[in-house]
Amino acid sequence: MGQHILSGNPPVPVVLRRSARARRFTLRVSRLDGRVTLTLPTAASEREGLAFVREKEGWIRNQLEQHVPTQTLAVGGVVPFEGRPRRISVTDGARVVLTDNEIALPRGGQNAGARIKGFFRERARSRFAEAAHHYAGRLDRAYSAILLKDTRSRWGSCTHDGKLMFSWRLIMAPPDVLDYVAAHEVAHLQHMDHSAAFWGAVEQIYGPCAKQREWLRRDGAKLHAFRFED
Repeated sequence: MGQHILSGNPPVPVVLRRSARARRFTLRVSRLDGRVTLTLPTAASEREGLAFVREKEGWIRNQLEQHVPTQTLAVGGVVPFEGRPRRISVTDGARVVLTDNEIALPRGGQNAGARIKGFFRERARSRFAEAAHHYAGRLDRAYSAILLKDTRSRWGSCTHDGKLMFSWRLIMAPPDVLDYVAAHEVAHLQHMDHSAAFWGAVEQIYGPCAKQREWLRRDGAKLHAFRFED
């Protein structure tokens, strides 16, 4: 439909779109880029939609204040690994080197984002394979494959044929958060829902998980702030 500018300090662009499936006005502020989108039902007038936007201005600005700007990775910057910030540096060697406080890149640090992404994916695959094997064994269930993706709508999934999918970005989260997500998806091998029985299976193989779920709710979006494309 187009774009409207919500006046104020600062002015806020609002993308307007219509949806035949929409039954009411809905506002969304993207956690990735801060884009504000208003979805209108087909029969609703644009005037009504803009009135709704003005009514929700306080909520919109509060959401934007919480938005984490995108961070491009480069030598001298910082990126988290297993919940700890690591300074990006360089090494004379030919491989990425991880220490308690640094992640050192070879050959002068060129292509920092791509090199760190490759390293993170490799480590994530190893950690998820280890965790999934452990929790599947505790549940006495078998999975058919482990897939890594850069999903933005979910941290993991489980298919009916036993494929487990995980976001490799979870290697940046604290280790207990990654372990919880692995246990969560493994529990779906037994219960393909979020019933009480499912949560009982999660607690059986992992234990209490309220702290880890709260971390994902509060801080998970920050993992998507890092841009690995150079």
